Amino acid sequence: MNSTVPASVLAQRSDAAIDGVQGFLVPMRCTDLPSTMQFFIARLGFRLDAIFPADGPRTAILSRGLFKIRLGLDVEDGLQTLQVLCDDPSQTPGETREIVAPNGVVVRLVHANPPMRLPETRQQLVLSHAGDAAQWSVGRAGMRYRDLLPERHGGAFIASHIRILDGGPVPDYVHFHKIRFQAIFCRKGWVRLAYEGQGKPFLLEAGDCVLQPPEIRHRVLESSAGAEVIELGSPAEHITMADHDMDLPTSLYDPAHEFNGQSFVRHVAKHAAWAPWKSPGFVVTDTGIGRATKGLAGVRVVRPASAGQQAARMHDTEFCFFFVLAGSMDVRANGEQWHLAADDSIAIPGQLAYTFANCSADLELLEVTLPADFSLA
Repeated sequence: MNSTVPASVLAQRSDAAIDGVQGFLVPMRCTDLPSTMQFFIARLGFRLDAIFPADGPRTAILSRGLFKIRLGLDVEDGLQTLQVLCDDPSQTPGETREIVAPNGVVVRLVHANPPMRLPETRQQLVLSHAGDAAQWSVGRAGMRYRDLLPERHGGAFIASHIRILDGGPVPDYVHFHKIRFQAIFCRKGWVRLAYEGQGKPFLLEAGDCVLQPPEIRHRVLESSAGAEVIELGSPAEHITMADHDMDLPTSLYDPAHEFNGQSFVRHVAKHAAWAPWKSPGFVVTDTGIGRATKGLAGVRVVRPASAGQQAARMHDTEFCFFFVLAGSMDVRANGEQWHLAADDSIAIPGQLAYTFANCSADLELLEVTLPADFSLA
């Protein structure tokens, strides 16, 4: 049998790599070749590679790096808009964010390294019950995502319950996030992680928590089957960037090193210390995230000292979120009452009086606030 694959079949294979790529050529129409050439050379740093015919030039090839433009008087169809990556388009002297070239092409200046954008927070009371199967969706790498904050507080926050059904290696790569806050709490099983400057990879096990400071490089290596995590971040939509130059693990920094004003935190549940909470009859363990973020955000775990405890509370925070890790309780607010059990969650707006009641002896709550609440009494 002839095993040779016809060229027509190879051309149809979308996953086949193209060998010998040396650059990218884009056609552009123009009616005034000299002025258009001068614009791209003087304003955008291109160079002239070729021009022809000599006795009456109608075509010019310009390049910058691997990107080439074929300017031609005879081009019928060509690029109409060109996005140019800049350090900061708003700081380009004397320029607007769009420039029109002599050939009519719109040159749009865009940020090469886009900054984080934070929408205004719009708080609301949000309940999420684990029994609602419609909340689960399939996300990247086949992971299951449950959105605990569907309206995202106006885009300022995201809270996700994530399940990894199949254990083993995770097809991840070294990356970082443009965020102001992000924490990962292991709900079940374990996940093996590697972080920039934090030495060897480690297991994040049930009850453990990490703070991922803004732009710290990290990678998920593997997980147990059925592993679950609770992930909270701000803003809800943030940019994830791959870092192709860093290999992990690495121990570049001392433990106090800061990443955009925050330091890395790994809270290990089996080493937790418990103290009285600000509401009598409850105890709390602090993950250290409040100190590591200089008060920006706090993550704690709360338990009742015994069954039947009640706490009347109100806070003045931008974000207050509780996830039920175990047990059950009732929450009262605005004249209504809701029963919460394991895997349920509630986000509570600031300045709203609420009460925890009928708390079971095994109740355990994950509490996340912005800003951090350092008070215990």
